[in-house]
Amino acid sequence: MLFVPVTPGQGWVSWDLPQRYAVMYPCSGVLAQADPAPVPEALGALLGPARAGVLVLLETPKSTTQLVALTDQGLGSVGRHLKILLDARLVQRGRAGRSVLYYRTAAGDETLVAAQRSG
Repeated sequence: MLFVPVTPGQGWVSWDLPQRYAVMYPCSGVLAQADPAPVPEALGALLGPARAGVLVLLETPKSTTQLVALTDQGLGSVGRHLKILLDARLVQRGRAGRSVLYYRTAAGDETLVAAQRSG
């Protein structure tokens, strides 16, 4: 029997008789965030809600894979959002071992704070 942690909030079972059984269960930790941080309305209007959501999630460094899991967006969508945010200098990236981690810059933090004040 396989036990598989998944990011959706509920689990399920799967089987392929007669030999394969699996239990998928909600994982815990960073990727199991119960309530994502709200996107300020003004920031969502400026950047679009999906891109603004990525910026909000980068309070701590995250990989593209983590952002895909947290946002339920496809890899291509998250990559395009990160490219635009990088070009706007709202986020930066750096390597940590084999992973590339993205994080907000000071300009990204200021943009978020200003949007929260106006919203």
